[in-house]
Amino acid sequence: MQLSKTEEQLMQHLWKLEKAFMKDLLDIYPEPKPATTTVATLLKRMIGKGFVDYKAYGNSREYFPLVKKEDYFSKHVNGLIKTFFNDSASQFASFFTRKTDLTKEELEALKKIIDQEIKNK
Repeated sequence: MQLSKTEEQLMQHLWKLEKAFMKDLLDIYPEPKPATTTVATLLKRMIGKGFVDYKAYGNSREYFPLVKKEDYFSKHVNGLIKTFFNDSASQFASFFTRKTDLTKEELEALKKIIDQEIKNK
């Protein structure tokens, strides 16, 4: 299941905070801040999708992510590779290295990561 752009933005804040009450979430948003009801609606949808849960403390709820950022991002990237690059990681890597503004140093760092992964397998 996917998150909408606004849900993703809220999820980014929740990943950063790790757990948060409504006030904490509203505080982390830049101006103009969304309405409390908007954030509450987003949280309700995200709970329904299985991305977020909460602990109740009286009338307050402390929200926390159920999905790790790395897991969500990994699923996203794999979906992009499957959808846009014919399920070919090498086509994705070719596009990524040619069509982004990576410096020589960044490309060399990527090469070291790939070489290390090859060595580990």
